[in-house]
Amino acid sequence: MDRVRVIAALAASASVANGFAFAPSVRCAGNVRPGASWVGEAQSARSRVAPCRVMTEVDEVVGTETEGDLDGDVSFVEPPNRFDKIKAQYKGVTTALDLSEETAAYEDFQTLLTDNKVSFERGEIVKGTVIQFEPSGALIDIGAKATAYMPAREASLDEVESMEGLLELDETMDVMIISDENEMGQVQVSIRRIQYEKAWSKVEDMQAEDVVFEGPIIAVNRGGAIVLVEGLRGFLPGSHMCGGLPTEDAVGKVMKYKFLEVNAENSKLVVSNRRAVLEQEMKELSRGDVVEGHVKAIKPYGAFVEIRGMSGLLHISQISFDRIEDLPSIMQMGMKLKCMIIDHDKVNGRIALSTKTLEPEPGDMIKNPQKVYDMAEATAAKYHQRMEHERKAREDAAKSIVMGLGDGLDSFDSDVLAGIADGIESVLRAPIGEGDNSSEA
Repeated sequence: MDRVRVIAALAASASVANGFAFAPSVRCAGNVRPGASWVGEAQSARSRVAPCRVMTEVDEVVGTETEGDLDGDVSFVEPPNRFDKIKAQYKGVTTALDLSEETAAYEDFQTLLTDNKVSFERGEIVKGTVIQFEPSGALIDIGAKATAYMPAREASLDEVESMEGLLELDETMDVMIISDENEMGQVQVSIRRIQYEKAWSKVEDMQAEDVVFEGPIIAVNRGGAIVLVEGLRGFLPGSHMCGGLPTEDAVGKVMKYKFLEVNAENSKLVVSNRRAVLEQEMKELSRGDVVEGHVKAIKPYGAFVEIRGMSGLLHISQISFDRIEDLPSIMQMGMKLKCMIIDHDKVNGRIALSTKTLEPEPGDMIKNPQKVYDMAEATAAKYHQRMEHERKAREDAAKSIVMGLGDGLDSFDSDVLAGIADGIESVLRAPIGEGDNSSEA
C-alpha cells in the first residue's frame, strides 16, 4: 500500500503542476490491490493531471519494482511557488548612481561645441584651401564641419577647361559663400563672385579716369559685338566700331576702346572703339597733313572718307576747283583717295578734308584723279610753301599799314588800337583753306 500511496502522491502533484482535471486510475502490479482507504485518499487528491505523464511515471514505478516494500526513502519535490519565483529574479540591493558629474561633463561638452560652432552666411568671404579635385569641381576646406564644394563654373570669370590647370592642391585663397548648408552641412563657395565684384570696381575707376583700354571681340550680333573687358562682357555698338559693322572675321581681334556707359547695378557695360581711335589719332593729326583713305559713303553734299579708322567729310566744295555737277560720276564706293586735313575737332572727333588743295592744276580731280593721288605729297609741299609765302605777305602788309599810320597813332584811342591789333593777328592766323569755302564735317 505504501508503494501505491507514493505513486498516487506523484500523480496528484503532477495534476496540480500541469493543470489537468483527472481522476487517477493506477495500475497495480503483482498481488498489490488498492484498498478502500487508498481509493478514498486518491479520490480526495483528485485534481487536474496530465494523463500521459502521470501514467508513464506510474508504469515506470510499478513495472520496475517487484512484490514487497520500496527500498529507501522517496523524496517529494514541491513545485516553485510565487515567492520562489520572486527570489529567483532578485539580484540584490540596487545602489543609486550619482550622475551629477557625468551630466556636468556632458553640459560642458555641449557648451564647447556651441561656442566653437562655425556658421557661414551667403556673401561672406573666408579663407579656403584646395584639398581634392572632383570631376566637375573641387573640395575646399574652410574650417567647417564639412568641406565646401566649388563648381568649375565658379572657379573663374573666364571659361574653365580644367580645375587642375587653374588651381593647385593645398593652395589657399579667398572664397565667397554662395549657398546655405545642405543636409550634410556642406556649402558651395566661389572665386568667380569675388573676381566679378573686383572687376566692376576696376571698370568704374577706369571710366572715371576716361582711359583707353584693349580687349578681344568674343562674339558678334546684328547690333554690334561682344567684347571682354577685365573678364566682364561689354557691348560694342556697330555705330561705334571703326570700319563699319563687325563680321565673324572680327572674332578674336583685339581692339582699343573707351567707355560709353558703366552701370554695375544693372550689369550694363557699353564701350566705343570709335572714341578710342579718334582720341589717339587726333593727337597725331594736325592741319595740313596728307592722309590716305577710301570712300565709305557718298552723299549729295559730299563724301565720307575713312582714315585710320576715323570718318572724315570731304565736302563737295573741297573736291575740286572746278564745279562738280555729278559727284557719283567722279567718286565711287571704296575708291582710294589722298586728302589734306584742313580742320579737325578733337573733342567731337570731326575731321574736314580737301582734295582740291592737292590738285596740280585746277580741275585735275575731275579730269585725272589718279594724277592727284600720285602727286599728292609734292603738291601738298608746294601748297604749304605758297601758304607760307601768302602768310608772310599778309604780315608784311599789316606791318606796312601800321608803319604808314606813323604819327597819327598817338591820336587813336587805346581800345581802337587793340582792335586793330587783334584784327591783324586774326588775319595772320587764318586757317588753311578758309578762303576756299572749306567746310567742317
